[in-house]
Amino acid sequence: MSKKDGKIRFINYFSYGMNDFIGAGAFALTSAWLLYFYTTFCGLSPIQAASIFALARVVDAVASPTMGFITDNFHKTKLGRRFGRRKFFLLLAIPLVGVYTTIWISGFTYFYYLATYIAFELVYTMILIPYDTLAAEMTSDFKVRAKLTSARMYIAQFSAFLAAFIPGRLINLLGKESPKSFLYAAMIFTVIFVIVLILVYLFTWERPLAEIEAAEASEVKEKLTFMQNVQKIYVDLVTTLRIRTFRAHLGMYIGGYLAQDTFNAVFTYFVVFALFQNVIMASNLIAVMYIFQIAGVGIATYLTLKLNPGAAFRVVSSIFIISIIGYLIVYKTIPTSIIALYAVSCIAGLGRGGINFVPWNNYTFVPDVDEIVSGDRREGVFAGFMCFLRKASQALAIFLVGVALEEAHFVSGVKTQPQEALNIMVVILIAAPIIFLIIGIIASFKFTVTRESHDILKKEVKRLKTGGSKADVDDETRKTVEELTGWDYEKLWGNNPVGYKNWKKCKAKDKQASM
Repeated sequence: MSKKDGKIRFINYFSYGMNDFIGAGAFALTSAWLLYFYTTFCGLSPIQAASIFALARVVDAVASPTMGFITDNFHKTKLGRRFGRRKFFLLLAIPLVGVYTTIWISGFTYFYYLATYIAFELVYTMILIPYDTLAAEMTSDFKVRAKLTSARMYIAQFSAFLAAFIPGRLINLLGKESPKSFLYAAMIFTVIFVIVLILVYLFTWERPLAEIEAAEASEVKEKLTFMQNVQKIYVDLVTTLRIRTFRAHLGMYIGGYLAQDTFNAVFTYFVVFALFQNVIMASNLIAVMYIFQIAGVGIATYLTLKLNPGAAFRVVSSIFIISIIGYLIVYKTIPTSIIALYAVSCIAGLGRGGINFVPWNNYTFVPDVDEIVSGDRREGVFAGFMCFLRKASQALAIFLVGVALEEAHFVSGVKTQPQEALNIMVVILIAAPIIFLIIGIIASFKFTVTRESHDILKKEVKRLKTGGSKADVDDETRKTVEELTGWDYEKLWGNNPVGYKNWKKCKAKDKQASM
């Protein structure tokens, strides 16, 4: 399943990036509209609607790490050897992704919406976890990975624009009271999802099977019981947090995305009820925001390559904070000014596009840092963790918004809301994103991967793989690697409890020492 010459051409960048029509497009449609759809057209209260997202995360707490474990080991099966340990699941998802349409059908009960949403989340997990490993497997080059992430983020912003734009046009065509606008939008996106999965399967590749088998050949094979495999999944998952670079990445990632998710979850309510605009205006503002997110990706790409990822994140986060303050100023002074709303939304888009780019660019380097700590390639484990956290952040944001609206006496299906509900919409839109962005900015100072440090890291991993002695490390390499990993150099390369294999060895040593 590997491309023979390993060169990444336009079709590879394009096809790799297209998958974020599923990642960002589905998320954008869900974040911006699903809570509104449930409470407006399906007869659900805010707390009922919010609970659907929360319960789905309970399922995902098992599904995401399990999927990461499966894709890391699926090459040991006949199907994995033939179709790819990652890409087999992308192929399998092609007929299953149609479940997305079923989410957006009105007139059913709470349990129907719970079941359909969980079903799509499982398919989504099957797609995103294998996909998230591909950039790290296709290339180890710093600049090429940045370009792959750029391709992904450009497509992500365009798909998010469509997720905002298409429902607005359909609402304008079919009327504000028709739930079919969202159903038809979901059907359009489902067709796109199928095309995208075919492109990703055909024009991306994984780490060569021979390379994986060579790395495994030196390991002592041990057959694990079912419970040991379950233990392995969660030990691998938890020990990812022992990597300093990953912890810094998570701070930026969670801070940036929680800021956007809380903003997205309440924005339509804010425009419709607090600013007394209509749903079409909310759609237009979100669409403009997403158009400018495309430019924001370009700004963040430039800043990442010219400065460093941490500095880039701080700049784009500051832009988003300025826009959030701008919405507050508009609400308090000129709430009926359409020009002011569009201007602030343009600024928001520039910041949000960059916030989307930086963490996903950073993520592609995390497995490299982990490799010098654990001695293994664990892309699937990190992808599982990332997928779970991404969906958990969205669910948490929507759940908290739903609970807050319920407590503020929001009334489903009516056009005028009590002042208490309007006040909580404004508080959520302004305060919550700023708090989360500050958390991300603080974490950005801890993320020290640069082109130079990554080159040093790669050279050291290569040296150790070819039998180099740890005693021969030079001072610059030692300092760089310790800063990236958070571990003393002597404890690297598997001499620690990071990863199930190493964790088990350390437990055995501790047990022997205590006897």
